Amino acid sequence: MKTLTRLSSVVLAAAISQAAFAQSAVVPQATAIIEPAKQENVLRAGTEIPLITREELTTKKKMLRVGQRIQMEVASSITSNGVVVIPGGTPVIGEITEVRNKGMWGKSGYIGARVVSMHLGDRTVRMSGSFDDKGVTGTAGVVAAVAFVPVVGFFTTGTSAMIPMGGAVKAFLDEDIAFRAQAPAQP
Repeated sequence: MKTLTRLSSVVLAAAISQAAFAQSAVVPQATAIIEPAKQENVLRAGTEIPLITREELTTKKKMLRVGQRIQMEVASSITSNGVVVIPGGTPVIGEITEVRNKGMWGKSGYIGARVVSMHLGDRTVRMSGSFDDKGVTGTAGVVAAVAFVPVVGFFTTGTSAMIPMGGAVKAFLDEDIAFRAQAPAQP
């Protein structure tokens, strides 16, 4: 009887082990393949937009201030799928982020600015990008002047920073722009 009980225990243990193995065996499962959105008419965030400035920015007159808004425009039309999404000349707003006027001891001027947004139709589109200009330092002149006449170095200045009207600026969309093609108007 002991042998039969022991044999039954072994058989039962083998059956349980086999059932557990069958449940733990890797069962192939369906996996998802991630695809991009099917919407084809979207100008994606990160798209580069060439801009030009509509005004001259300079530290020469000491009129620039941090936070001052500046006017720019899209340099050339941006197309997608044969459709003009952003026409050339679309207004863009920028902002002065840093100003340093030229000064004594050869200090040069500096202008730092960023692109804020674009007015496209009845919508304001967020944009990003930054640009700057630094005048030429007068350090060499200061060193030479100080070697001969120390007081002259005090009066030697660097040059003013200047971003000319029509200066090129590189910017990027900060959000997607969905669009649909519109048939041209019939005359």
